Amino acid sequence: MKVKQAMHKTVNWQPPGTSLSEIAKIMKKEDIGAIPIGENDRLIGMVTDRDIVVRGLSNGSNLSTLSARDVMTKRVLYCHEDDDIKDAVSLMKKNQVRRLPVLNGDKRMTGMLSLGDVSHSTDHTVAGDLARAVSAHH
Repeated sequence: MKVKQAMHKTVNWQPPGTSLSEIAKIMKKEDIGAIPIGENDRLIGMVTDRDIVVRGLSNGSNLSTLSARDVMTKRVLYCHEDDDIKDAVSLMKKNQVRRLPVLNGDKRMTGMLSLGDVSHSTDHTVAGDLARAVSAHH
């Protein structure tokens, strides 16, 4: 199975200047835990709900003054839509990530592959192995 057969296709990124308040509102509305950050038509980072707490709240910053750029994870792992799902799962397991942005051949984001997507589109052994790997302590 190819990644494009399992991924969420409706994914949008936000610019790095987007306020954390707006990021949180999008997360709530879309019921998601991560938002890709893009600039100049390129993926430059990801903001997760954990990033907001660990990089925003925990150091006593005033959240109303912070933007996505202030808390985003800059090293973004990704896969390609034509990759085999098993290769994407291996990447997720190795790096203990629950979500991967999906790019096409032109390096444009076309979707997001999540642990939930994997569990709905592969056998339970693959999904269980991935869940154990991403849940293990670092």
